[in-house]
Amino acid sequence: MEIMRNFPCISIILCMCSAIVSSALPGKWARRLNVTIVLAVITLSGGTLVYSLAKGYETVYKMGRFPAPWGNEIRFGVLEAIMALFFSGILLLSVLGGSKKLKEDIDNFKENLYFVLLDLLLSSLLALIYTNDLFTAYVFVEICTIAACGLIMASERGRAIEAATRYMIYAQIGSGLLLFGLCILYDITGHLLMSNIKTQVIILASSGQYHIPLVISIVFIGTGLAIKSALFPFHAWLPDSYGYSPVPSAAILSSLVSKGYIFLLLKIFYRVFGLNIIQESHLFNILLIFGLAGMIFGSVSAILEQDIRRMIAFSSVAQIGYIYMGFGMGIRSGMVAAVFHIISHAASKSLLFISSAGLTDASGKNKTFKDLTGAAYRNKIAGAAFTTGALSMVGVPLFSGFISKLLFAKAAFETNAMTMVATLVCLAISTILNAVYFLKTVARIYTPATTEYETIRFKDNIPFGVACILFIILNLILGLASDPLVEFINRGLMMFS
Repeated sequence: MEIMRNFPCISIILCMCSAIVSSALPGKWARRLNVTIVLAVITLSGGTLVYSLAKGYETVYKMGRFPAPWGNEIRFGVLEAIMALFFSGILLLSVLGGSKKLKEDIDNFKENLYFVLLDLLLSSLLALIYTNDLFTAYVFVEICTIAACGLIMASERGRAIEAATRYMIYAQIGSGLLLFGLCILYDITGHLLMSNIKTQVIILASSGQYHIPLVISIVFIGTGLAIKSALFPFHAWLPDSYGYSPVPSAAILSSLVSKGYIFLLLKIFYRVFGLNIIQESHLFNILLIFGLAGMIFGSVSAILEQDIRRMIAFSSVAQIGYIYMGFGMGIRSGMVAAVFHIISHAASKSLLFISSAGLTDASGKNKTFKDLTGAAYRNKIAGAAFTTGALSMVGVPLFSGFISKLLFAKAAFETNAMTMVATLVCLAISTILNAVYFLKTVARIYTPATTEYETIRFKDNIPFGVACILFIILNLILGLASDPLVEFINRGLMMFS
């Protein structure tokens, strides 16, 4: 069983090697290699989860067996294994569900390059999940940014290139702030490993030394990752990036990339600064305010949209607000709710983007609501899948989104009176607004239409249908059997501490 401690490192290296090999393969074989590697990563992540649960505490894996500062470290426990397992599984389903659309959007001779980017993206996300070194995290943040930018502009359409340019500008501002924060932190602590930095930060905080540089580093790092994860009001790059990129790209970007940066921020809270120091810097209060504002603003913007994909994109602004609201509570239960919502939102948002493509295909490729009338009758599996994702986002019982909102509400009661009232009020308002635009869309696609469009059957796109069914099952499992996952998240956060 001890061999399982090598699985995280093997997962990252497999994805990087796959990217190199895929660059020399035809598109068809690059796609097959990508699917094989992702399946291998899912298996390795499952093994890592079993190993971490059996061990009961975090494992530190020294790369090349060299200690710091010469060597690098991977550090993992239950929570890292869960995130790696879900991230790789959702990426696989997103690619499967959007495979037909991908062939329409990308030239055949460039298809292999798309899978090179996917391999690099997955390797960077796994590295962000597992690494215990801040500079390594920064390097893979940049790899993730470049890969994500390539996935946005893969179709090479004008609006996609414009969206990728805007994304890169915002991403580099975020990366610059992150790097400034890391440089200040390295200057005052002399370390890059998270555990070593935390030891020095505790000493500095107790002695009162470098108080201002420490607070500045916290602000720079928090702001940088907030920009990259599209926290309101730093979300201007998001609607076009998700709305005009190829369907698999939109599903992956919305469900995984932003969450990778958020998970890195969570690690920095626990393993670099500690929650007490973050609390004293008042960063949690700022995140709470912006999170609550994002929940409302994102929902209002989604209501005003007439394009189904941009509506789903603006919905992501609101859902990212939920996650930061959980962080902003500054308590364990809020963090648990936020992490569960990362997983819940990833499963639901990918489903919404994939299924919306099926609805637009059944509506003459039109994405406006007036053209989507009756689309659920013309593509039944897409209609059922979109309805599932919509009900989950609203927070209807039986679906994963209901558990997220229940956890946020329960956590709110453990905070002070002002935070509790603000959280519960914004949660209620956001839920009502979610219902307005999602249930309106569900009603639209199930309204009989007078315009005749081609009917799409399950056998016309079997990978799409299979992906939708698996996503629906995943949402129901998260909604009906969430207790084990919530317990695992709790155990993982305890290991973080």
